[in-house]
Amino acid sequence: MRQAPAAEAPLRFAAGLYRVQGRIAAAIEAAHGEAPLTGHLDDDAERLLPRLSTLIEYAAREGPQLLADEARARQKDLPSTARTRLLVYWAGDRASTEDYLSRAMLRPYVEFLRSVNTAPDRVHRQGQCPFCGGFPWISARRDASLMEGARRMLGCALCGGEWVFGRILCPSCFEGDPAKLPSFQNETHANVRVEACETCNRYVKSIDLSEDARPIPEVDDLVSLSMDLWAAGQGFTRIEPGLAGL
Repeated sequence: MRQAPAAEAPLRFAAGLYRVQGRIAAAIEAAHGEAPLTGHLDDDAERLLPRLSTLIEYAAREGPQLLADEARARQKDLPSTARTRLLVYWAGDRASTEDYLSRAMLRPYVEFLRSVNTAPDRVHRQGQCPFCGGFPWISARRDASLMEGARRMLGCALCGGEWVFGRILCPSCFEGDPAKLPSFQNETHANVRVEACETCNRYVKSIDLSEDARPIPEVDDLVSLSMDLWAAGQGFTRIEPGLAGL
């Protein structure tokens, strides 16, 4: 925190968000014990909505200003509107999934589905999570054999799962020309880099865990927010925002 004071507020917000999501997950598990959840959000939404309001309350109270303003506006939604928002996000097209609050609300539900091996009824496209169809919010380079080099794992923003993805390939548009896939680092955050694509102008934040697996991607992502701000200034958009909404 002393090395990255600007990350203190996002880290505190993220820690609180995880606590709220943990309580929601416990409530969802209890609801599943009463009657199994189906993985079809259209069927499960009515049982979920009363349990998700606490996350909106937390974001309205503790979130950064833009997110807090959005959360306060959503507190006024009728149940039918709140349900529609989640279903629009669930549909999975790029425009509708740029909804941080819906993603945060649904994560405990989808994580629980993954824990009980109940696949959600979402479209699965190349470059997205093979379990739930979520977009990647982070990339991690993990140790592999000397012949293979470090494996590239993408982390799902929705269910928290990971999957192997090509090392020289854009997860957004699948550009495979190394000359169009630059990566950027700085000395302050030596194990973090921006893996960008000059074809679609998107990027994914990458954390190097190949030599030291102890770093926590969520923390390193928040501590290195300056790199996201730099990437935005260069005209790149993150494929999926991190916990801070960047």
